[in-house]
Amino acid sequence: MRAKKVLSVKNYSLKIDDKNVLSNISFELRKGEILGVVGESGSGKSLTALSVLKLLNIQNFQSDGEIIFNGNSLSQLEESKIKKIRGKEISIVFQEPMSSLNPSMKCGHQISEVILNHEKISSASSKIKSLELINKVKLSNPNKIYEKYPHELSGGQQQRIMIAIAIACKPKLLIADEPTTSLDSIVKNGILELIKSLQSEFRMSVIFISHDLNLISKFVDNILILKNGKIVEKGNVSSIFKSPKNEYTLKLLNSTPPKKNRPHRLLTSNSIKSKLISAKQRKEKHKIIYDQSPILEIKNISVSYGKITVLNNISFELFKGEVLGIVGESGSGKSTIAKCILGLIPLGSGKITFKSENILNVKDSIFRKKIQLIFQDPYSSLNPEISIGDSIVEPMIVHKIFSTKEEMKLKALTLLDQVGLSESDYYKFPDEFSGGQRQRIVIARALVLNPEIIVCDESVSALDVSIQAEILNLLNDLKDIHKFTYIFISHDMSVVKYFTDRVIVLNKGNIIELNETDALFKFPKKDYTKALLKASNF
Repeated sequence: MRAKKVLSVKNYSLKIDDKNVLSNISFELRKGEILGVVGESGSGKSLTALSVLKLLNIQNFQSDGEIIFNGNSLSQLEESKIKKIRGKEISIVFQEPMSSLNPSMKCGHQISEVILNHEKISSASSKIKSLELINKVKLSNPNKIYEKYPHELSGGQQQRIMIAIAIACKPKLLIADEPTTSLDSIVKNGILELIKSLQSEFRMSVIFISHDLNLISKFVDNILILKNGKIVEKGNVSSIFKSPKNEYTLKLLNSTPPKKNRPHRLLTSNSIKSKLISAKQRKEKHKIIYDQSPILEIKNISVSYGKITVLNNISFELFKGEVLGIVGESGSGKSTIAKCILGLIPLGSGKITFKSENILNVKDSIFRKKIQLIFQDPYSSLNPEISIGDSIVEPMIVHKIFSTKEEMKLKALTLLDQVGLSESDYYKFPDEFSGGQRQRIVIARALVLNPEIIVCDESVSALDVSIQAEILNLLNDLKDIHKFTYIFISHDMSVVKYFTDRVIVLNKGNIIELNETDALFKFPKKDYTKALLKASNF
C-alpha cells in the first residue's frame, strides 16, 4: 500500500512583473519520502519551495494552479491560517544559518520561541523541550549551547540549531533549501545524517533543494530537474542518474568533477565533447619546477586570537605555475592562511617571503599588485551602487596603472572579453548579472593589476555545479594565458582533485598532510585525510 500523499502541486505557475518564473509545476510528495529538487541558479528551485509556504516577499506577482497540503488547498488560505502551518506542520531550513538566526537572541531562546508560538506550554517547559532538541540534533552540552549567541557557534553548529528550530513542533514536511552548501564535507555529512535520522524518526516528508548532484544521488528517493522555471525531468533518482532522458540533465551530470581521472577541462553545455587529458599530461603542460626557488614561502607561522591558536607553526612553499590546494574542516585555519599571505592579519610568529623577500619589507603598493584574492561570494564582493566598468577600473586608478581613462577602459573591456563577458556589460550594475557572471566580473577585477599569485578562497562553492565547471575552466584557461600561480582553498574534494597539483590538509591549525594531489587521493597517510576523502565518497 502506497504512503499517504502529503503535498500535491498541480500546474502551479508564477509571474513576477509579468515575467514567467515558474510554469506548470506539478509533482507529488508522499509521507516519509525525500524529494530532491535540482537546477541552476534562476531555475526556480527556491521559488517553488517558498511558494509552498507562501513566503514570497515580492510585489507584483501572480500565481495560478493549486498547492494542496494534507488534503487542504494552501493557495486559498489567508495569511493568519498559513502562519499556524508555518513552523508547526511545514518547516524550512535555509542555506545560510548565520543570516537566518537572530544575532541578538540566544540560540536556546530562538528554539523556545517557536515552541511557545505553536504550543500551549509554559516557558519552563519550553526550555526543557529546547534542551531536548539541542541534544537531539547532536550538540554536546545543551545547557551551554542554549545560552550562546549564534556568532559563538561554528557554521555546522548554527545549522544544527536551525534544524532544531525546524523540527521543534514535529512537522509533517521539512523543506531543506541548500542546507549544506557552505559546509565542509565532514560537517556536511553530519548534517545529512542528522536530517535523514530525524526524517526516519518522525516519518517526515522532505523536499531537499541542492545543486550538489553527488549529495543528491545518495540522499533522496525521487528527483525533479528544473530549468528556467519548468520541470524538464522527474522520477526515481537511480534511474535518472543511470539513464537521463533530457539533454539538460545530462549536462548537469557531466558538469560534476569526476572521482577518478582528472580531465584538463570539465564538461559544460558548450563542451560536452571536450577532449580530456590525463593528470600526467596536465602536469607536463604546467611544467612546474619544484627544485627552483619558491615564489612564496611560509615559514613557521602561528596565529592566535586570545588564548585560541588558529595556526600552529605552519610551513610550506608555493612554486611558480602550480595550483596548491588547501583543504580542511570549518575552523581549520584555511582562510586565516589566506589572510596572512595577503597581509590582512598580523603573524604571531614566523614569516612569509615573496620571491625571497619578507612581505613586511615589500612596498605595499607593489605587494598588492602581485597577490590578488577571489572571494567565495560574488554577491557581496561587488559594490551594488557602482557599475561593473567602474569596479574594474577602480584598482587601476588607485595603483596608477594607466595615465588616461581611455586606456583604463580599454584594459577593462579586454578583461571582460577574456572572462567571457561583453562590452555592453561595462555599463551594467551587479544586480543585472547571475552568480556565475558576477564571479567572472570579480575574476576580471583581480586580473587588472597583472598579479603573479591569485588566492581563490572558496571561489566556486556558492555556485551551481555547471557554473562551477565554467568558472574552473575559465581559471584554467587564464592560467595558461597569464602564467598564474594559484592557492586554491576549498571544502569540495572533487573540485580540489580536478583543479590542483598539490594539496595541504589542515586540521585545527596544523598541517596534517602535504602531497601531490594524485598521490594524496590514492594513498592518504593520515586518518584525518582518509576521513575527509571518505566523507566525499573517495
